This record gives sequence, C-alpha cells and structure tokens, in this order.
Amino acid sequence: MNIRLFHRLVAGCLFVSSIAGCAATALQPAAARVLVTRQPVPQGCEYLGTVIGEQGGSAVGGLTSNKNLAEGAMNDMKNKAHAMGANYVVLEDTRAGNTVSGTRGSLSGGQTDVTNIGNAYRCETAPTTTSASVPIR
Repeated sequence: MNIRLFHRLVAGCLFVSSIAGCAATALQPAAARVLVTRQPVPQGCEYLGTVIGEQGGSAVGGLTSNKNLAEGAMNDMKNKAHAMGANYVVLEDTRAGNTVSGTRGSLSGGQTDVTNIGNAYRCETAPTTTSASVPIR
C-alpha cells in the first residue's frame, strides 16, 4: 500500500470519528419516560442499582460543545436506566472533566467530558411530573 494512501485513510478515519464525537448521545424513545431528579425516591420503589451516564473523553470531548456533553451524559444515563428496567433516577452527582495541556507559557484546555452518577429505581406508579427533573444547562 502506498504510504500517501495510508495517511489519507488514517486522516479520513480520524475526521469521521471526530465529527461523530460532536453530537450528543441520542435518547432512545422509550427512555424519554425515565425521570431524573434530585428528589428522594417515592415509597414503594424498588432499587435496581447505580447508573452512570457519560459523554465525551480526551479524544473527542474537546470537539464537543458543553451543551452536547451535558445532554449526551443525561441521555446516556436515561438509556442505561431504562435498559435496567428503571423509570426513576435519583441524581447523586455530576462531574465535568477538563483537560489542560501545554507548557507554563502556553497552557490551553477545556471541558472534555461530563459524568452523571445516580441510583435507579422501578416505581410501580410511574412518576408523572417533570417539575422535579434536573434541567440541562
């Protein structure tokens, strides 16, 4: 294989993967019914486990807007909670990661990832209000 062709293929693959990193993780339609809140879990709900939603990373996080990082992490959490059979998540923590690089004279960096950590529950009476939902900023 020609070395120039190889470099073009590698560059093309990197370009396509970087564009894919710019979009927020898609919310699965059924997961839209999962309520994420900081409110205490209602009585009678069954604890299913910890759920972690994340978006970004050192490779593509810097190419993704902060809004898409936050939205993608929330969508990822809802998708995973729904896959567990949950319809209610108590959000315990949200963390935004930053990457800084360079030398003392020329540092640069920015937000590269968002991680949400919560407890997933299955409630027999599905929560019907979104007034307690956590807003995406």
